[in-house]
Amino acid sequence: MVSPSVGYAASAMGHLAVHGDGPIRVDALARAVGAPPAYLAKLVHILSKKGLLDTAKGKGGGVRLSADSHTLTLYDLCVALDDDILHPKCALGIAECSDERACPAHALQVAIRAEQLAFLKRTTILNVGEFNAKRSDGAATPSAATAHPAHGA
Repeated sequence: MVSPSVGYAASAMGHLAVHGDGPIRVDALARAVGAPPAYLAKLVHILSKKGLLDTAKGKGGGVRLSADSHTLTLYDLCVALDDDILHPKCALGIAECSDERACPAHALQVAIRAEQLAFLKRTTILNVGEFNAKRSDGAATPSAATAHPAHGA
């Protein structure tokens, strides 16, 4: 659905949302989320330039969220990283998806795309972090949708 870049970025930022009381070194963050360290460092650089992360070098440095994890969504990450999911494609691989050039799968593809975009727009970085924390340690954490119903709709 989304690119590995968005997946790694979402996992890393979700980890920061749940465990990030202070700056976390990129190498430690990469280990925590199972991302290749050099690849994650590149993503951190891009996301810091987009204003979603703060970075500091040296002793006591690392990375932390600069965006609100309750409102930052997967869609926002897709926009920041110019993910392919934002660019409609024909389900049959013919060309860019458009109403003017509707293939036999067009109506289905439009419905699927609408659901994908709705999911990306309602799923926050905090949702991702809570899911990963629950999955990794088995501990129950409240969902952001429960804690913040206005953001879950």
